[in-house]
Amino acid sequence: MITKDMTIGELVQQYPSVVEILMDEGVSCVGCGAAYFETIEEGLASHGRSEEEVTAIVERLNGAIPQEQGDENLTITENAAAKAKEILAKKNTQAIRIGVSSGGCAGFEYHFSFENAQKENDAVVEVDGVKFFVDNASLEKLKGAKVDYVDSLTSAGFKITNPNARKTCGCGQSFS
Repeated sequence: MITKDMTIGELVQQYPSVVEILMDEGVSCVGCGAAYFETIEEGLASHGRSEEEVTAIVERLNGAIPQEQGDENLTITENAAAKAKEILAKKNTQAIRIGVSSGGCAGFEYHFSFENAQKENDAVVEVDGVKFFVDNASLEKLKGAKVDYVDSLTSAGFKITNPNARKTCGCGQSFS
């Protein structure tokens, strides 16, 4: 749940798909250094919002949080499942594979690909009829992660929020 006392950085990290609402309200510093210590209330107040407006905006933010399904290993938001379903229909493919491999500028990188069959060492997370395959080695690195789909003015794509990643670089790759 989003509260007015949550930092803007926490909002960006935990609920990336609702960031656009905050930006529409004039709080465009979601990616700057201030986002990590400034609360949502402080950010909105500094852009001229009253206490009542802050409360209403926080309610809008909470109302926009996508529903999630999955298990303790991997959670998929309704936004991610809907976009995956759309892509799979166009590609005439059965599932999306999520993988983690060594490499990239931060030590590990995420991969998405299309699959028609489950492999022997795959875990399967199914959300709204959409299957996501994850091999066991990747699942260890993703345990507790959330896959969302974000579509904003500046970018669109699947976003993984991973509690196991100690640091990430600007391109989204992670250190573990």
